[in-house]
Amino acid sequence: MPDRLSRARATGVLAVLRAPSPDLALEASEAIIRGGVTGIEVTFSTPDAPAVIRELIARHGDAAYIGAGTVTTAEQASLAADAGAEFLVSPGTLPTLTRAMLDTGRVVMTGAMTPTEVMGALELGVDVVKIFPASLGGPSYLGALRGPFPDAPLMPTGGVSPDNLADWFRAGAVAVGAGGDLANGASLKASDWADIEQRSARFAAALAATRS
Repeated sequence: MPDRLSRARATGVLAVLRAPSPDLALEASEAIIRGGVTGIEVTFSTPDAPAVIRELIARHGDAAYIGAGTVTTAEQASLAADAGAEFLVSPGTLPTLTRAMLDTGRVVMTGAMTPTEVMGALELGVDVVKIFPASLGGPSYLGALRGPFPDAPLMPTGGVSPDNLADWFRAGAVAVGAGGDLANGASLKASDWADIEQRSARFAAALAATRS
């Protein structure tokens, strides 16, 4: 049986992208990919997110791992899948929504924080449990969750930086989601693509160091 998470594991870092326009989302994504991070989670906070996803896949194909984030409705899950998103991410785990996401056949990542929420997500059959906001507990909290859930694929999002990236992976992360420390909102609005590319390069270097 093929590993549905092979792309997520190989990519390691998913950039959580929230942009005020499709054009800025595309420019930011290009800067992130140039920097070395090839996982892009285009959130539905971004206007016309499916169009951005479709364009990124057309440009990069298998060279980048492109998905949709902040999926909060079944319609969004369908639109993202139709656009070619390889993975779907929701900030929480609602049973009806999660089943709709799973029905698309895409890799599904849904949010949880407490052990009860993690159990609920696993019971529904999600591929990855997104621990969010991971900044509340830090790597030590992720490590504590490994006690009752030693085999659960956990992806911390929130509070991940190049400086603590290794700590998250040592604690058992299958991948990490990186928001403001990577797809920085102020830099994005200012069209400071050099800054975003540099941020991406720092994450890529930190990831390489954890794997060396």
